[in-house]
Amino acid sequence: MDSIVDYKKVDISRAERIVLKDVGFTLKKGEFCYLVGRVGSGKSSLMKTMYADVLPESGEKAEVLGFDLLHIKPRQVPQLRRRIGIVFQDFQLLQDRTVKANLRFVLEATGWKGRTDMESRIEEVLCEVGMQNKSYKMPHELSGGEQQRVVIARALLNKPSLVIADEPTGNLDPQTGFHIVKLLHHLAEEGHTVLMATHNLSLVDEFPARVLRCEDKRLVE
Repeated sequence: MDSIVDYKKVDISRAERIVLKDVGFTLKKGEFCYLVGRVGSGKSSLMKTMYADVLPESGEKAEVLGFDLLHIKPRQVPQLRRRIGIVFQDFQLLQDRTVKANLRFVLEATGWKGRTDMESRIEEVLCEVGMQNKSYKMPHELSGGEQQRVVIARALLNKPSLVIADEPTGNLDPQTGFHIVKLLHHLAEEGHTVLMATHNLSLVDEFPARVLRCEDKRLVE
């Protein structure tokens, strides 16, 4: 089985300071993996390298979805990002438009044409996250958990092979967080590769999966 992510001896730095060194791991299709570690241990930096927001300092190999991150060209970055769904902790929804308009904005920005195709895809992803009846709502009319479901729907619009979730339950109450993690595990069962950063180890106990930990500038299994 081909690897979706394949890193060998990768160093990652921020502001000229090494945050992780000698990183080596792979993620396979349909795999769910947690990324844990204290604040400032490099979790977010590692995730950002995967969609080329931070570029690896050096390494033997840093490949995501066949893109070589050690030699990626600026024009390739949008192509890479279209194949990755990103779920942020702080939602980042556009507050001045409805759920449906938020999703349509992403489709238009990523080159979709044809109103019917867009409407149909929006309907599909909202059904997938159980939000099909809320498409007309504004973000401020939704609970935190509902907003996070919309964010996951947004991440799924372009049928990504890889879903990166950075502390997706950080702003949610425990029960809502539980439902969001359950949903992310379901996505892995459907064939998406999911990497989720969290500091909530009770979720890891509740939904066991592979765990990678950032500590002392290393990534350990």
